[in-house]
Amino acid sequence: MSQRFTVTAGGFQGEVNQLFEGDEPTPSASETAGAEGSGQGDGQPKESSPFINSTDPEKNQQYDGKNMALFEEEMDTSPMVSSLLSSLANYSNLPQGSKEHEEAENNEGSRKKPIKAPRMGTLMGVYLPCMQNILGVILFLRMTWMVGIGGVIEAFVIVLMCCSTTMLTAISMSAIATNGVVPAGGSYYMISRSLGPEFGGAVGICFYLGTTYAGAMYILGCIEILLVYLLPQAAIFKMEGLEGAEAEAAMLNNMRVYGTMVLSFMAIVVFVGVKYVNKLALLFLACVICSILAVYAGVIKTAFEPPVFPVCVLGNRTLVWKGFDECAKVIERENGTVTTKLWRLFCDSEFLNATCDSYFANNNVTEIQGIPGVISGILFENLFGNYMEKGSFIEKIGISVVEEPDSIPTNTNRYVLADITSFFTMLVGIYFPSVTGIMAGSNRSGDLRDAQKSIPIGTILAITTTSIIYMSSVLLFGACIEGTVLRDKFGEAVRGNLVIGTLAWPSPWVIVFGSFFSTCGAGLQSLTGAPRLLQAIARDGVVPFLRVFGHGKANGEPTWALLLTACICESGILIASLDLVAPILSMFFLMCYMFVNLACAVQTLLRTPNWRPRFKFYHWALSFLGMSLCLSLMFICSWYYAIIAMGIASCIYKYIEFRGAEKEWGDGIRGLSLSAARFALMRLEEGPPHTKNWRPQILVLVSMDTELNVEQPRLLSLTSQLKAGKGLTIVGAALEGTYLDNHHQGQQAEQSLRKLMETEKVKGFSQVVISSNMRDATSHLVQAGGLGGLQHNTVLASWPRNWKQAEDHQSWRNLIELVRETTAASKALLVTKNISAFPSNGERFTEGHIDVWWIVHDGGMLMLLPFLLRQHKVWRKCKMRIFTVAQMDDNSIQMKKDLTTFLYHLRIDAAVEVVEMHDSDISAYTYEKTLMMEQRSQILKQINLTKTEREREIQSITDSSRGSIRRKNPTAVTTQLSITEEPAAKEEKPEEESAPVFPPQQEQLIHDKGINPPTPATPQSPTADAETPGTAVQMTWTEAKCDGEQAKPIGVTSPEAIKDLFNMKPEWENLNQFNVRRMHTALRLNEVIVKKSQEAKLVLLNMPGPPKNRTGDENYMEFLEVLTEGLNRVLLVRGGGREVITIYS
Repeated sequence: MSQRFTVTAGGFQGEVNQLFEGDEPTPSASETAGAEGSGQGDGQPKESSPFINSTDPEKNQQYDGKNMALFEEEMDTSPMVSSLLSSLANYSNLPQGSKEHEEAENNEGSRKKPIKAPRMGTLMGVYLPCMQNILGVILFLRMTWMVGIGGVIEAFVIVLMCCSTTMLTAISMSAIATNGVVPAGGSYYMISRSLGPEFGGAVGICFYLGTTYAGAMYILGCIEILLVYLLPQAAIFKMEGLEGAEAEAAMLNNMRVYGTMVLSFMAIVVFVGVKYVNKLALLFLACVICSILAVYAGVIKTAFEPPVFPVCVLGNRTLVWKGFDECAKVIERENGTVTTKLWRLFCDSEFLNATCDSYFANNNVTEIQGIPGVISGILFENLFGNYMEKGSFIEKIGISVVEEPDSIPTNTNRYVLADITSFFTMLVGIYFPSVTGIMAGSNRSGDLRDAQKSIPIGTILAITTTSIIYMSSVLLFGACIEGTVLRDKFGEAVRGNLVIGTLAWPSPWVIVFGSFFSTCGAGLQSLTGAPRLLQAIARDGVVPFLRVFGHGKANGEPTWALLLTACICESGILIASLDLVAPILSMFFLMCYMFVNLACAVQTLLRTPNWRPRFKFYHWALSFLGMSLCLSLMFICSWYYAIIAMGIASCIYKYIEFRGAEKEWGDGIRGLSLSAARFALMRLEEGPPHTKNWRPQILVLVSMDTELNVEQPRLLSLTSQLKAGKGLTIVGAALEGTYLDNHHQGQQAEQSLRKLMETEKVKGFSQVVISSNMRDATSHLVQAGGLGGLQHNTVLASWPRNWKQAEDHQSWRNLIELVRETTAASKALLVTKNISAFPSNGERFTEGHIDVWWIVHDGGMLMLLPFLLRQHKVWRKCKMRIFTVAQMDDNSIQMKKDLTTFLYHLRIDAAVEVVEMHDSDISAYTYEKTLMMEQRSQILKQINLTKTEREREIQSITDSSRGSIRRKNPTAVTTQLSITEEPAAKEEKPEEESAPVFPPQQEQLIHDKGINPPTPATPQSPTADAETPGTAVQMTWTEAKCDGEQAKPIGVTSPEAIKDLFNMKPEWENLNQFNVRRMHTALRLNEVIVKKSQEAKLVLLNMPGPPKNRTGDENYMEFLEVLTEGLNRVLLVRGGGREVITIYS
């Protein structure tokens, strides 16, 4: 229906007012927004707020009777749109229900300060911070050396690989960052909300460690510039006159001492005034930009006027330009030839006839130009790599030398030597930190005017700019600088100048001071950012042991996090080598970038409804390529560091998984799990599992007490012990009532189940069903549990304790119906008796037996269950025994051999025993027991019958009496049988009435010792299995199936038996003779089981089925009670109609 309305300052007009009741005007949208806007941003409902926990009842009453009365009952949960629009547009207030949002979690109950409108644009907010973080110490201290060692081609490949990785990562990051608001936390926030708390915590800590070690790297770079180029005389451990390892050790110790001092100073600065650090950031960035511009200006100048930086080469070995002023052995003076200071360094005197170093004597000294210029053609000499071993000489290519064979080099401290063994993968690890820092823009997303526009543009532009700088630097350094100078890491051949500084215009000091201040600034930024990242992780609560680091000063500064950061940073400084620290932080950053790409790829492939990035230039293939590059670079840099970093991340992941706080952030891994689960469930639908793949998928039925606690917690202990077979576990409970009235109790019961499952370490699902009666609720659980192919195939329940009491009559009826339903559904059933005596998960049996009484074949459940139990530490030391029952005409010796062979093929280790059960008379005790049972059954019936049912029962007793009169005739003595095959329409007739009367030749007298009494103890024959496939594995108390074959003809009855029958007590005569035989079987079996297994830790026993005509249900419970009497722990097992164990591999 179409309605016309207009929005004015007065509110909604027109037909809308007539749609709802009331004639008073509606508060206008502007008024409502104004009332809300007066306190927007604090996340708390105001007094004027017309919805959600408003504390002023009078204000709420304004909406009663107005034109929104139709929705007044939902005001508590659903806010009015007009009241919400202002805060939604500014992201300054969160709608109720968004509890997963970080601010809502961390600031519940606290009043936030009003948020000032952010003012930073793309240039100041993203582009320049990214530039500052990307350009840094590696460019100034190691870039020229990397070009000299690896050659222009390989160095260009390294730069291209690393820059491509960060560009692909930036594309993925832009997609994630523009898919909603990214608060403070940057990459950690993006990864944790996209991949879940486990990945988020693991990668967040890796990113934190990377940022912390980056601070150590910047401080080491700062100290290197200070001690090598600015103030070499400030060294505490003097290196004058030291060679080799001693000189190296002195340098490292200087780095450690000064590094610790600088770290302490920086930590104090960050602690006292972090705001000054942020204000100085632009100054530090200006230093970097000025330094880079000076390099480009110098390159241009070399084309016209190359700077004079001579390099002295002895033979082809580059000399340290220190201690001499002229690159020559001798010089011509007015009064003749004079030796130089260089001569005195290699000879024992200044005279021409002095004894000199053999290499010095045999080779000439050459002075070459260190900076030939961009048009000199030196590029072609520097195209290819020149990797060196530690301690080898830096040599000029293309100069012939004279070298004595087998001579040991002397005066090595006079030459420029390689300080580290170099190879391609090491160069990648050292260089990669120079392209990190791409997250600087996303970390500031809360300060941006339009984050969803600024982050992609600013980050990609910054990466493009820095990539151009790096790639051009590789080419320009190779084209302008001599190869020996490029390979000289510390500029020893050019009078101790910074190599990149020799190229700068107007002076090398521009680069030295610029790089010094930029490294100081970068170190301060790292020490500022890392503690805040750790604080964000700690306050999220996903890593419990980090929670202490979430606290800080009154203004929120992370004091404890800063202290931990300084300690970790100190560990990096103690390494004291920039070349060794750089690969460490490369690992952590690469791992972080890898998971950013993974997050984008997962979200894109899953097509989750909430994945709607404003940045459209992304694709899952690009994210996957970026992820592959990151993983490859990790192992290229250092395979052992990569393994260590992944091990740390894996440990944190597992720790969060087991101990961390449960968070639901709508992450992509959960979506991935759902997709994988759907795919797996669809595959499971293709058919039932093969016998080799069968495992018990258990539905555990527990009952709840009045306080909604589980009455049988040991059932879950047993479930946990059985789950060595893994598989599915569903813990189900039934509640009586209606769902609308009791759904809160249902939720409480489910929480109670989950808590107990966690305590008992049962991994699975809980399910509570509420129905009008317990029987239906249990039936619903059995029918509807599971999903698709992942359904339970086994039901575990406990024996009702007080089933004989009148007030608990429903419990045993529920159990019998459960037996019938599981049989109909072809599910296995396990019933525990004396469940309170079963061991908890903390107990251990040091010895004992698990006894299996294999009466009928049930598909192998009886063999499989003990095997699974013995996988658990509770039952591990128990030994397994299998008993089977032999009748008079069975060969017990052959049975034992066959069973032993069968168990051998099943690979089950168990002792075998065949128990022979001889025929015996039915004792008077059996008759008395049966009489008591039937009397109790009558009482139970009378208590629970309605008026109509009582009348029917009277008729049944009358018919029963008539039947007993007919039995007075000895020639017509009959056995009253319960026929399971009778039609369902006759099920409600009394048992006596429905039993057929056999002719005399089919009579079976109880005391006839020559005839096998029908007993379920007789194993079924293969013929019977073939004849009745549907019921072959079910054991039911029926005449036709007791022996596994039809009743045999009896023949002529002996007179002694007829005489004994007439000597029976009068009250015994009216007993149902089928019940007598069943009681006899139960007593005999119980006698044998108790004799053999009374001391067993657990007895597993075939569970017979109940009568299908429902007339003897209460008797069935009595039979089972007698069967298991005197046993401590019993597990009654009923197979599900299929084989569950096989001898084949």
